[in-house]
Amino acid sequence: MEIRCTQADHLNQQIIGVCIDSDCQYQRPYCNFCLPHHGQHLNKLTSLELFDDWIRKRALIFQNVEQKAQECKLALDGLLNKFIHIYNINLAQFSKLGLSQIDNIIKGLGLIELWENQFQQSIEEIKYIVKEILQTQKYQTFTFELMNENSIKQQDVCFAIAINKDYSIVVAGCDKQIKVFELKESKLNQLQLLSEHQLHVQTLNFMKKSNHFVSGGNDKTIIIWQMNHNNQWTCQHKLDGHSSGICTLILNDNENLIVSGSYDSSIKFWNKQNGWLCQQTIKVHTNSVFQISLNETQDKLVSCSGDSQILVIEYSQKDQIWTVIQMIQVEQNGYRLSFVDDNQFAFQPSSKEQMHVYEINSSNQQFVKTKQITVKSDSNTCEDLFPQQYIQSKCLLVNKNGQNINLIRKKLNGEFETVQTIQFDHHYIFGQLSNGGEYLITWDFTSKEIQIRKCKEI
Repeated sequence: MEIRCTQADHLNQQIIGVCIDSDCQYQRPYCNFCLPHHGQHLNKLTSLELFDDWIRKRALIFQNVEQKAQECKLALDGLLNKFIHIYNINLAQFSKLGLSQIDNIIKGLGLIELWENQFQQSIEEIKYIVKEILQTQKYQTFTFELMNENSIKQQDVCFAIAINKDYSIVVAGCDKQIKVFELKESKLNQLQLLSEHQLHVQTLNFMKKSNHFVSGGNDKTIIIWQMNHNNQWTCQHKLDGHSSGICTLILNDNENLIVSGSYDSSIKFWNKQNGWLCQQTIKVHTNSVFQISLNETQDKLVSCSGDSQILVIEYSQKDQIWTVIQMIQVEQNGYRLSFVDDNQFAFQPSSKEQMHVYEINSSNQQFVKTKQITVKSDSNTCEDLFPQQYIQSKCLLVNKNGQNINLIRKKLNGEFETVQTIQFDHHYIFGQLSNGGEYLITWDFTSKEIQIRKCKEI
């Protein structure tokens, strides 16, 4: 078995062994260049030759746990069957029973009440253990592998890509047109070509409930697309209001709010009532709005701009309006940022090899920079239109910076680590990670291909 290391600076070295330390934070399959990271637990390293035996032993442990679970179920079934005859006893039946039978029923019912507390405590402990194991599963090592044979040529620049909720449809903005693809067995098959936009398509987002999608273009328009009864995508609504191209666009979970940011420096809030209407415009930025991000609770959003400011904007349920509650001055403007949770967001200064993390201060409820995470750039130039994303189910942040895509995981202790860096030969890279973190689909200037990378746990 020959496996090559995927670490960007490890020169495609051959994997020579596996680290089996459960607390190790580094890549477990290791090459010679990886060894220094495992210096504190060399006794937990095993060769590839011995790895099969290690797996078999763990499989036996799993089988033993499975057997014990079955034995436990049989024991519980036996207990329940023993008392099933008293489940449906009612007072009217007591006159037909002898006093000793009634005595035994009361005794049995009393025991059930006593056992309930004991069982409940044990069940809660088991549920907690299972929850902890599932939580730990989020932090398994993974890599995104390029499916080279499934790449397709795309000569026109592709500024925006989106993947629907069940990974069956991909849309790509190719110049001013939108190509609709079926995604099947990790291969793209073009289904339709949409030509409503007059200039470059720059942002694409699928809705999660209705499976409609929304596009924003350099022609200042936002289009909501729906599928008709012939399974063809058609223009349902066209929203006009910005005076320049659309850079960024997000939707809320209820699909009744679209927030858009533009080169005209404004942020617009479009509400679905009887149709879609612009209910509010915020124009505090003095330069292009490059990305906006909505928090988990969906009552705050952050925006970054070419004016070197980050805005924190909050929704008031009482007044039903969005208000700027904080303006953060940054040393270097950036093209992308994203919430990690309600109290934390990450901001990427343009082409800098540090990503900044901001957290809310509990005393004054203001966001402050708390840490810097090292990320690769390899370029003095960067571009907007590749949105930064945080995938909650995988605790994974995808960060485009310069000529690199950095895949960064938030660990259980709250720290961040880069688990994979994908290097390109040019800073023109655009794309999106699917909402479940299964697929990373990109277009880059050098290959002029739409490329598919699939997540593989290792």
